[in-house]
Amino acid sequence: MPPPIVQLDNLHKTYQIGPVTVEALRGVTLDILAGDYVSIMGPSGCGKSTMLNLLGCLDRPTSGRYCLGGEDVSRMNDDALSATRSARLGFVFQSYNLIQQLTVVENIEIPLFYQGQSEEESRARAHEFAARVGLEDRLDHKPFELSGGQQQRVAIARALVNDPILILADEPTGNLDSNSGAEILKVFDELNAQGKTMILVTHDPTVSSHARRIIRLRDGRVESDVLN
Repeated sequence: MPPPIVQLDNLHKTYQIGPVTVEALRGVTLDILAGDYVSIMGPSGCGKSTMLNLLGCLDRPTSGRYCLGGEDVSRMNDDALSATRSARLGFVFQSYNLIQQLTVVENIEIPLFYQGQSEEESRARAHEFAARVGLEDRLDHKPFELSGGQQQRVAIARALVNDPILILADEPTGNLDSNSGAEILKVFDELNAQGKTMILVTHDPTVSSHARRIIRLRDGRVESDVLN
């Protein structure tokens, strides 16, 4: 049996802000299996953002262990963390984080550029994934020429193009109207049905209702972990 995609063992994260020590995470232990569809919820200051940064290899824990796909990433140096993010993770952000000067297809290609794929291979995969999110007729458009929902579809295609083992979404419908948000959540549901492992960080019960497992944080600890 393969190991869990995510293994967190007694994870702590402490920040020093001037003379004040802030314990953002206080001993989080949990596993996330391949194909899981997880929502992480909790009030402001509960540790959601810190958890996302650690899961996304954007930061390291102060203590404890984080294994991603069976590999301990807890103490990797910056270069190794960057390589792991590029090869194994896909990110979808509330604010899309698209490069305004680039076209749809060029934005989708970005992760492949950092992996050193050829221009021909990158362009072919970008076209494929643009089509998967329904943007095959918008390839040469720039982000400012798209609706919010379309921009988020570009971000999803960019997150998928490197075939990550884990997709992390941070408030993915936060800037969208209800109809566009529902369309994006439908895309997530379809991706999970195809086998993708999804973690959504959100405060929105409508978003979390799509997940099959809801983890609630409070004061840096797991308050509850239940199937939905």
